[in-house]
Amino acid sequence: MKFEHIPVIATETIENLNIKPDGVYLDLTLGKGGHSKMILERLSNEGILIALDQDKEAIEAAKENLKDFSNVIFVNSNFEKIDEVLRDLGFDYIDGALMDIGVSSYQIDNADRGFSYMKDGPLDMRMNQENELTAEIIVNEYSQDELEKIFFEYGEEKFSRLIAKNIIKAREDYRIDTTFKLKDIVTKSIKSNEAHPEKRVFQALRIEVNRELDVLKDTIDKVVDHLNKDGRLAIITFHSLEDRIVKNKFKDLATDCICPPEFPVCVCNHKAKVKIITRKPITASKKELEENSRAKPAKLRVCQRI
Repeated sequence: MKFEHIPVIATETIENLNIKPDGVYLDLTLGKGGHSKMILERLSNEGILIALDQDKEAIEAAKENLKDFSNVIFVNSNFEKIDEVLRDLGFDYIDGALMDIGVSSYQIDNADRGFSYMKDGPLDMRMNQENELTAEIIVNEYSQDELEKIFFEYGEEKFSRLIAKNIIKAREDYRIDTTFKLKDIVTKSIKSNEAHPEKRVFQALRIEVNRELDVLKDTIDKVVDHLNKDGRLAIITFHSLEDRIVKNKFKDLATDCICPPEFPVCVCNHKAKVKIITRKPITASKKELEENSRAKPAKLRVCQRI
């Protein structure tokens, strides 16, 4: 299957990175390289782009898409390892970074990857296919309490208890090893007129499989510490849990004191590292939404190192 992915809020993202032609930039979620290509078009021959993706298929697709550029370094790695990636490449600081936190169109549309509730396929959901944990293992081996917690916290699913209970009951008779087997259990558990009530459970499992929220929190701190003065970090999110993490993390990083308000004096000695560029998130334009409906939930937030 051909690797296809349309970058979202692309123009606004690149404009907000304030790219210096001779700078060093990071694309921490390469995909097919749509955003990367726009960065490279603004770099001189002295500028460098370091492009990461944990999906080997994405790396291969991006290499083809960016074959006309010689100043890009491809790295097959999770962005949580950015400290060691930069160390190994000999870079202490960078001038900007981009994170597009979401599943690519290719991953969604490829039934074999198990992300989609629209197509039947193996219950996988791994962004890095070398990892051991899959959605199938979670669904068939986690306890009822563990499943309920995942669905409630990562999917904000109000029927999480009933869904978990019905999964436990179903797996007494058969192994839940495909997306449609899981979808059938979930839709029968939820009393809703929604078109796809199973979407929150699939989201929750994907987050658990790939440790997405923990990795996001840790990586924001790491990237900010590697930014040169006035360097910017742009993050695109696709659901409220991610956006809340980015919003709160940026707020903490832009605040001098983060002591509880009841403390009479500051004891944390925390100093602001960034200023927030986007007080409100940037969303897709009407024109973009007409061309790519998958951009609808996307939100862009940007901060700048001080």
